[in-house]
Amino acid sequence: MGLTTAKSAAEKRLPIREVSPVELLGANDTNLKLIENHLEVALYVRGDELIVRGDESKLALVENIIGEMIAVLNRKKFIDKDDVLTIIRLSQSGKSTLGEAGLDSVVLFTRSEVIKPRTPGQERYFSAATAHDMVFGLGPAGTGKTYMAVAFAISALKNREVKKIILTRPAVEAGERLGFLPGDLREKVDPYLAPLYDALFDMMPHDKVRILMDQKTIEIVPLAYMRGRTLDHAFIILDEAQNTTPMQMKMFLTRMGVNSKIIITGDPTQIDLPKHEESGLLQAVRILKEVDGIAFVEFDEGDIVRHKLVRRIIKAYDQPKES
Repeated sequence: MGLTTAKSAAEKRLPIREVSPVELLGANDTNLKLIENHLEVALYVRGDELIVRGDESKLALVENIIGEMIAVLNRKKFIDKDDVLTIIRLSQSGKSTLGEAGLDSVVLFTRSEVIKPRTPGQERYFSAATAHDMVFGLGPAGTGKTYMAVAFAISALKNREVKKIILTRPAVEAGERLGFLPGDLREKVDPYLAPLYDALFDMMPHDKVRILMDQKTIEIVPLAYMRGRTLDHAFIILDEAQNTTPMQMKMFLTRMGVNSKIIITGDPTQIDLPKHEESGLLQAVRILKEVDGIAFVEFDEGDIVRHKLVRRIIKAYDQPKES
């Protein structure tokens, strides 16, 4: 701390007694060094105060950043380098107006943005995922079902609520007939798991994702490879669940272990199963609708957050067809 030369003798003292100084400062004072380097100020800790020295025009900005960091710690109990970088960027751009109330809806800080619910359906989804250990997210493409679920999972991992993330979906189709495809297992299934990779890489640096995958802290696997496992202390997401068979769905739901959370996403209008095969998702919704502890969130076209044409296309396809 204090390695950056201040531009002037201006000084401000900020109380930090609300939170653990160790958590606020970061390992080896990493968080404070980020502020020093980005704003060209000097920061010192004296007891339960943080002393800021630098150009007078920077002091209010630093005070806002420290306030946001304390609010994050109070709300989420954990803050890391990516969180701090995002707060700095948003504060510098004049967009950081989170405060305690705004933080209540923040799912995840990334290097480029704050992920939070943007539609009524996403707000219900966030509330359900916060209050329940198992959530079904049902609705059309583009409503953020998968993206938000991955954000929930990364947030839980960062906040040490779980020890691992497992992302799965039926590969190719419900039968998961992969044998005719060239390559090893990863080469066979990666194209069908691409949306899960896309969400991860959008929220975390690529090298960090790869390290966590190598450590098995994050696993992306086809549904067939979930059989026989009991998943403790994990956040588990089943994507494209409308293409599971009833047997696959029951197998998946019974993998849930101690201190685990499960989110199942699917679009009941996009079932690719053979006509004689019932969707495991639809059966599960029917059977589990009244089970205590399970939440069901339904999205509609008003929750679509992709290009505005996506909403129009889905609406057009849902119109009654003329004979």
